[in-house]
Amino acid sequence: MAKVGRVSVTLECTEAKKAGVPPSRYITDKNKSKTTERLEKMKYNKFMRKHTLHREVK
Repeated sequence: MAKVGRVSVTLECTEAKKAGVPPSRYITDKNKSKTTERLEKMKYNKFMRKHTLHREVK
């Protein structure tokens, strides 16, 4: 049974394009009724070998 109000979202690195490396992506879920804005989290980018800001993409 699916959870009501939860959607899967993709987080993509914001600094990778500037550095010329492939963007790292993570899949997570969020409660759409409580969190209406886009998610931003600090996650590990394996191509840059450091923690970078990841934002939700469509």
